[in-house]
Amino acid sequence: MNTTIKSYTIQSLAIAATAFLYACSDGRFEEINSDPNRPANATTTTILVAAEKQLMDNLRNENISLRGSQLFAQYYSQNIYSDQSRYDIPRSTSDTYWNTTYKTLNNLNDIIIKNTDPATKNIAAAGTAGANQNQIAIARILKAYAFQGLTDVFGNVPYQSYGNNDPEFQALQQSPENLSPAYASQQKIYTDILNELKAAGDTLIKYKTLNTFGNYDVIYKGSNEKWAKFANSLRLRVATRIRKQLPEQSEAHFADALQKGVFTSNADNAVFKYLTQAPNEAPLYRATVTANRKDFAISHVLIGVLKGETGPVKVEDPRLGIYAAKNDSGKYVGQPYGLPVAAAGLLTSNVVSLPGTLPNAANFGEVLQEYSEVAFLISEYKNWDQQTYVNGVTASLEKWGATQAQINTYVAALPAASKANVIAQKYLALFTQGDEAWSEIRRTGGPSFLVKPGDVVWRRVVSGVTTEYKFQPLFGNGIPLRLYYPTKEQSVNLANYQKAVGAQGNDDITTALWWNK
Repeated sequence: MNTTIKSYTIQSLAIAATAFLYACSDGRFEEINSDPNRPANATTTTILVAAEKQLMDNLRNENISLRGSQLFAQYYSQNIYSDQSRYDIPRSTSDTYWNTTYKTLNNLNDIIIKNTDPATKNIAAAGTAGANQNQIAIARILKAYAFQGLTDVFGNVPYQSYGNNDPEFQALQQSPENLSPAYASQQKIYTDILNELKAAGDTLIKYKTLNTFGNYDVIYKGSNEKWAKFANSLRLRVATRIRKQLPEQSEAHFADALQKGVFTSNADNAVFKYLTQAPNEAPLYRATVTANRKDFAISHVLIGVLKGETGPVKVEDPRLGIYAAKNDSGKYVGQPYGLPVAAAGLLTSNVVSLPGTLPNAANFGEVLQEYSEVAFLISEYKNWDQQTYVNGVTASLEKWGATQAQINTYVAALPAASKANVIAQKYLALFTQGDEAWSEIRRTGGPSFLVKPGDVVWRRVVSGVTTEYKFQPLFGNGIPLRLYYPTKEQSVNLANYQKAVGAQGNDDITTALWWNK
C-alpha cells in the first residue's frame, strides 16, 4: 500500500523539481541532478522542492479541496451538479489525497534517511543543502503538517515518527517494507505531532542564523528562523485543536510555543508561491481556468457576509472584490448553497459571482499557515482578547491588499471580541484554506451564519409565484465530520482497517473524530 511502498520515483521528482526551479530560480536546475535516470543521485534539495509542491498540489486538489473542504466550509457552491454540496460524497474522493499524501511523506522521510545514513549524510549536506540536523528538522515539520492533514480528514491513520518508536507507528517502513501498517489512534498522532514540532523548532532556533536548502525551499528560501516560527505557530493550531481532550498538554505546548516565538506579521506567513508557466500553476487555476470550468461559484453565504448584509459586521468587507468577481451585470451575487440538482443550474455562471482574479490566479500563493490565524488562536487562548482579535482582522485585510482607509473603516465597525465574533473573522480570513476552515467549523460549530439543514437558501420568483428552496443534505444531518477511508484499504489492509473502524466508529461522514467528541 502507499503508506509503505516508495511508489514515487526519484527520477520523476527530479524532473518535476527541474521544471519548477528552471522557471523560478535563474537556471539553478542545473545543480539538481546531473543524471536524472539514476535515482541514487537525487539530492535532498531536489526532493524537498518537489515534495513541497506535491504537498500543496494534493492538499488543494480538485477532489479534496474544491469538491470537498471548500464546499463543506460554504466558501463555494456548485451551480450545476450540487450533490457534493449536499454531502453525497463518492468514496473515491479520498483516494488521491490519501495516496499522494503518503507519497509526499515517503519523499520527506527520504530526506531524513539521506541525512542519517552514514553512507549518504555527508553528500546530503553538500552545497546549499545545509547541515544534516537542519534538513531533518524541516522535513519533520512538513511531515507533521501532512500527517495532521490526514488525521483531520480520516481520524486514525498509519503514522510514523522520527522521534518516537511507538510500536503502533508503522507507516513508511521500508527496511523491511511493511505492507499492512497499523492505524495509530488520533490521540497518539496529535500528541506526537506536538512533540515533533517542538523538537524541530528547537533545533532550528539553535541554528536560526543558518540557511537550509536555499532557494530550493519555495516556502521560506531556506530561512531556519522562519521555519522555527512556523513550527511553533503550527503548535498553536494543534494545541488548540486538542484543548478539550488534553487540556494540560495543550496548555503546556501553547505557552512554550508562544515563549519561543511565533508569527508576528504577514512577513512570517508560510506560503507556497506558484508560477504562471505550465505545469506549475496553482491548483484552483488548473481546475477552473485551464479546464474551462465555471461550475463553482462563490456561495451566497460568503457574499452576504462580505456585503455586510449578514454576519456580525454591518459594513462592506474590503475583501469582497478580491474573493469574488462581479457577474455580467456588474454585481456581486452568490450562488445559493446546496440547491437540489434540478434548481442548481437555474442561475447560470454569468449571473453569479465566480472566484476573484487574485485567488484564482495562476501564480497564487497557497497558504500553509498565516499570521492572522495565529492572532485569532492567541485571542482564543486569552479568553477572546480584543487586541489580538483586531490584529488578526487587520493582518488578513493587509494580506489581501486593502488600503489603510478601508482597514480603518472596517476595524471601526467590528463588534467587540467574543467567541462568536472571533470565529466569524477567522472564518473569513481562512478563505482559500478550506482544509483548516472545515476543521475549525467542526471544532467550534461556527460561524453561526453558515447554512444548516432546513434553512431556506433561495426564494425564486417567476410570474409572481415564489418557490422556496431549502438546504437538505443527501447524507447526514450537517457538515461531514470526516471522509471515508479509501476503498483500497479494505482489500490491501483489511485487518487494520477493521481495527480502526472498531476503535473509531463507522467509516462514514457522520462519525466524529477523537478531538471532536
